Amino acid sequence: MKNTVFYLASCSTCKKIIKSLPPSSELVYHDIRQEPLTEEIIKEMKDLAGSYEALFSKRAQLYKERDLKNKTLTEDDFKALLLEHYTFLSRPVFVIDNKIYIGNSQKVTNEVIEALS
Repeated sequence: MKNTVFYLASCSTCKKIIKSLPPSSELVYHDIRQEPLTEEIIKEMKDLAGSYEALFSKRAQLYKERDLKNKTLTEDDFKALLLEHYTFLSRPVFVIDNKIYIGNSQKVTNEVIEALS
């Protein structure tokens, strides 16, 4: 997987983070709504992150709507949900030099900027 950012083009937080990156950043931009995640991509991400749960957003609207917080989810459940709907991916996800950066915290954003500099 080349240096890639998995994001949602309509997400203002993703846009803000991408805009803050060094101008010389050579990234492949993967809009997860336009180009859904494949099982192969999710597995590569999981291998870098350590688990499917690490990639999973518990802040997603569908997570709340389906009352998933009151269910015991397994790694297989997290994988299936990630493949089912793009909103379950904690975004943005950067894969840079075979290292993964997940989410939109300031700490993660700073690490991504440093990795790209």
